[in-house]
Amino acid sequence: MAKRTLSNLVSRGIAYSFESRVVSMQLFGQSLMYSTKISGDSDTHEDFRSTNKLEGSGISVQDVVQQDVKVNPVMIYMKGVPDAPRCGFSALAIKVLQQYRVPISSRNILEDPVLKEGVKAFSNWPTFPQIFVKGEFIGGSDIVLSMHQNGQLKELLSDINGDDSKPSGE
Repeated sequence: MAKRTLSNLVSRGIAYSFESRVVSMQLFGQSLMYSTKISGDSDTHEDFRSTNKLEGSGISVQDVVQQDVKVNPVMIYMKGVPDAPRCGFSALAIKVLQQYRVPISSRNILEDPVLKEGVKAFSNWPTFPQIFVKGEFIGGSDIVLSMHQNGQLKELLSDINGDDSKPSGE
């Protein structure tokens, strides 16, 4: 009896309405609102919005990417960071590059949507990770893996850290 009464109360007391990506739930006369809007919307609290660290600095995204690629012998734009990749492709690229014990510089494109779009425009490549070696765009994780397997990556990285660029295990 108690089960059925509770079931009736719940089924009569909960109503859902979906309007413009906002879920409204009414439970026993009290109304709760849950927003599922994307960041960047005016309804998103500023603590959870993506930040553009370049805003107001006078430096363009293209300048940042160009400087990153020029200054860092191995530069990867990835989802996450080398110690905590946030996608399997980024993790694979880092794992392959770490085999050569070369210094790896990186930027997390998930932190800044403007940077993400800027890197895509710079390389004219739509996906991530994006790996640059000695100022040249190499490609993504699949290309780096292929270059590792056929020996091209070893040759490309050989002069970055001298003999330390040999894959570990050799």
